[in-house]
Amino acid sequence: MALFRFRGSEKPDTTPAADAPKPAEASSGSEGGLLDRFRAGLKKTVQVLNTDVRDLFKQEGRLVDESFLSDLRRALVRTDMGPTAAEAIVKDVYAKQRARVVDPESVLDSIRTTLAERLHQTDAPLAAADSGPTVILVTGVNGSGKTTSIAKLANRFVKEGRRVVLGAGDTFRAAAVEQLSMWASRIGAEIVRSDQGADPASVAHRAVARAIEGSFDICIIDTAGRLQTQSNLMQELGKIRRVIAKLIPEAPHEVLLVIDATAGQNALSQAKGFSEAAGCTGIVLAKLDGSARGGVVVPVTETFKLPVKFVGLGEKADDLAVFEPQRYLDALLAGSFADSPA
Repeated sequence: MALFRFRGSEKPDTTPAADAPKPAEASSGSEGGLLDRFRAGLKKTVQVLNTDVRDLFKQEGRLVDESFLSDLRRALVRTDMGPTAAEAIVKDVYAKQRARVVDPESVLDSIRTTLAERLHQTDAPLAAADSGPTVILVTGVNGSGKTTSIAKLANRFVKEGRRVVLGAGDTFRAAAVEQLSMWASRIGAEIVRSDQGADPASVAHRAVARAIEGSFDICIIDTAGRLQTQSNLMQELGKIRRVIAKLIPEAPHEVLLVIDATAGQNALSQAKGFSEAAGCTGIVLAKLDGSARGGVVVPVTETFKLPVKFVGLGEKADDLAVFEPQRYLDALLAGSFADSPA
């Protein structure tokens, strides 16, 4: 699945380096393959729902009363979908089944409908330049999976035949520059880097200049992941934006915020300040496969008012999927009511 469509002439093919990571067996471009990867990535969350929700129906003839609704609310919150979404589901179940014998299929319909309403705004493709290179800034707090997410995103573009240059702008951490350089070599992307402590804006400028000079399709720029005061963030990111705009007035075309799915809702307020400072346009939800809190997609979209554009579903270079709400819900709710009494 192409991430976005470019205008203009066809781009030359780019062959990844010989030691590039092998693609996953299930292609993310196939209908069934993507759903299988979502299911695999959400396995821990699905297990929580399967166990907790099925337990609610073990008592034959159980009524939809305060006790049942309390248990349902608790099961939903355990997936980290947030109290707002959980409460909305509980209210819908109560309105439809009040004082009746629990109907598992009706409960499933309430969950699916409520979550779908909250995720409808997430179906948003990446913005692309009308001509010349598309510039993407990537931000995120330390430990969020930012560098790996950049590599996965670059890998997707390379496999589509796009020419990619990376800007190692997180000069605060030498390890981040080395890690990104290693990934660039593996996946067949070019990289612009500098010494530790160098001005991130100068790295961004050189990366965009290289993208223009070399007729690259994509320029992805890493930014510092350390926690700073908002004013300092604005100053640094503002400078990066200004030097980029001198070369491409409408750039950056996207500013993506990487969030660690395993951190749960505790990380949201911290990341929200980061998002506001950076002027983010979309979210990459990393490490979704390592969390039993896969429901966090819901409060993330509600908190940030931004679309989730990609989700990380593993550690391999291919383990990044375009986020599609319907496939997410199909995977999240798959088998949740299997073997439940009628």
